[in-house]
Amino acid sequence: MSITFQKRQKEMKRLDKQKGKAERRAQKKLAKGKEGETPSGTPIDPALDPTIDWSYQSDIELDRP
Repeated sequence: MSITFQKRQKEMKRLDKQKGKAERRAQKKLAKGKEGETPSGTPIDPALDPTIDWSYQSDIELDRP
């Protein structure tokens, strides 16, 4: 094997590793965004969620003295 071929193989391996790291970083960033934060970076406030019926009370809460 010539030195040029070895250098090219080494460079290709380095570029593949760099690409893999960038993909993992992007996946972590997306996963972090899904865990309690909106894409804009602001935390999700359950009180602002229009799908929650805050007027509902369970029977257990109504039975307490």
